[in-house]
Amino acid sequence: MASGSLATTDAELRAAAARGENTPVSAMGWVRLIWRVLLMLMSLIVLVPLHYLFRIIAYGSPFPMYFLRFAAWVCGARVKVIGTPLKRDVFFISNHISWIDILALAGASGTAFVAKAELNEVPVVGWLSRLNRTVFVKRENRMGVAAQINSLREALSDNWSVTVFPEGTVTDGQSLLPFKTSMLRVLEPPPADVLVQPVMIYYGEIAEWIGWVGDESGLNNAKRVLARKGSFPLELHFLEPFSPEDHHGRKAIAAKARDEIEEALIHALGKPLREYEYSVDPVRYQAPEKNIPLE
Repeated sequence: MASGSLATTDAELRAAAARGENTPVSAMGWVRLIWRVLLMLMSLIVLVPLHYLFRIIAYGSPFPMYFLRFAAWVCGARVKVIGTPLKRDVFFISNHISWIDILALAGASGTAFVAKAELNEVPVVGWLSRLNRTVFVKRENRMGVAAQINSLREALSDNWSVTVFPEGTVTDGQSLLPFKTSMLRVLEPPPADVLVQPVMIYYGEIAEWIGWVGDESGLNNAKRVLARKGSFPLELHFLEPFSPEDHHGRKAIAAKARDEIEEALIHALGKPLREYEYSVDPVRYQAPEKNIPLE
């Protein structure tokens, strides 16, 4: 399929996007996209001044959380919170499917994030993430881990909660990659009274359309999502928290959290997880080779 050529099904569009092609948007899709962007801009006009006014008299403004919650809704996400998110002194560990994860999780809990540096370049979302004290990580910058850990400690101290996506990338909602543990060094030793709470994000069948996978650009993914007709479900499963002191080191903490998320995801899907089909060189994940039938 040539770049920009028409695709007739959602599956074809998703496949074209994953190959890095600039996927087409219908006339009504552009109307929906523009309307959603305008709604978010109007809410920013109201909430950003309130945010900075609040910061004059107090720390910990709730207005970024309010905006991110509204932005998730405007994008089409109908967020359902299952379980009880801890309010403070908590380190959330979550699977990762889309940039919408950040809108929904922050909107539900007010958490700060550790996210890949590419997100910082996504229009509006990157700026809002910075307002919410996101720690951006360059996956290939192994020399900068110490500085990133310090930023993470500061965010945990200031925001009371921080979320990390230890897969190091997004998947398709049907898979779960190995957890990288470098960003969990903040828990060696764990700060006083901090608990770890695993979070399982579930989009249902729409996950493969929403997911930002393969070679798709962030801009093209945002365009596809914002142009989509209607809404979609997004469940945030806040699982049972545990003390990192009960597990010896970041690898044991990561394994415990991954086991809990995997069990919850399998239960939600009603079937075993599958292997992720896209290689991700920065996290050293190699997709399994597809069996091509001989003619």
